[in-house]
Amino acid sequence: METYLALDLGGTKLLIGEMDRHGNILKYKKYDTGYFNQPAALEFIKKSLDDYIATVGWVDKKPRAIGVELIGRVDPRQSIWLQIDPKRTDPIHLAKELSGIYDMPCYIDNDVKSATRAAQLFGFGRISENFIYINVGTGIAAGFVVNGKQIRGSHFNVGEVGHTQVGVNIGIPCGCGRMDCVELIASGIGFDRSARLLKDQYPTQLHIPEDLADWVEVKEVFNLSREGDPLCSRLVENASQALANLIMNLVRVSDPDTVVLGGGIVSDGYIHTKVVEKLNPTTIRFVKNGVVLTKLNPDFIGLIGTGALAMKE
Repeated sequence: METYLALDLGGTKLLIGEMDRHGNILKYKKYDTGYFNQPAALEFIKKSLDDYIATVGWVDKKPRAIGVELIGRVDPRQSIWLQIDPKRTDPIHLAKELSGIYDMPCYIDNDVKSATRAAQLFGFGRISENFIYINVGTGIAAGFVVNGKQIRGSHFNVGEVGHTQVGVNIGIPCGCGRMDCVELIASGIGFDRSARLLKDQYPTQLHIPEDLADWVEVKEVFNLSREGDPLCSRLVENASQALANLIMNLVRVSDPDTVVLGGGIVSDGYIHTKVVEKLNPTTIRFVKNGVVLTKLNPDFIGLIGTGALAMKE
């Protein structure tokens, strides 16, 4: 059986799995990560991959190639991981390193661009050559497919839409230097930061951890919002309006016929419904396929996209 090894490195976890040519994840294992820089991430990847090979093993024979998705800026042509963020910039030839150790061709790309590739090959890309994929998870970022090609930009930085102001103003500073970026209102980190900022203004039953390293549970926010909890209702209202405004702004920019939402924040459909209600019909009149949730499993879309990278290359 022909398979491809996929590695999905995020801010909180590393997933390693094997994918077949149809996009099916056949085996996988999860490894928890903490805060890391690029050299530390490379060592963690190698240690985890060694463990995966020893404890899980191949489905059949050795996979044909390795695909790795990474957070931050990635140059996929030269296979260089350029940076995680401006404070963690230490370019490394990660693909060359892994290819030499494991004797397989290795290809790398940014995490959301990999998820967008998965949508292209196995999701709504089958019916659309002009779509936006927006990932709403720990952070917020987007991939743009125009006339069948994914847009990357001069510094491989297209899609950092989380650092966009969307008219929901609560007074929360962002690390990028601006205020009220959509990522700090509607992502996983955004629900936490917003809850902490607004907690004295609204009564709530929401558990807000004293330790800043422990975030509020977005699932709990949604459940309490359904029960009418004042703070959680405000958080959901702010987030849904922020996402709706972001979508409408992006639609005006790139003229898609489809907008695909993915990521843990939207996966259960609760906030998606509220977002759609806030979309202006005139603004989205050409989005003929709608603002829809991804058809792909949100837990594995990163792995699928990374496996697709290895397969395509």
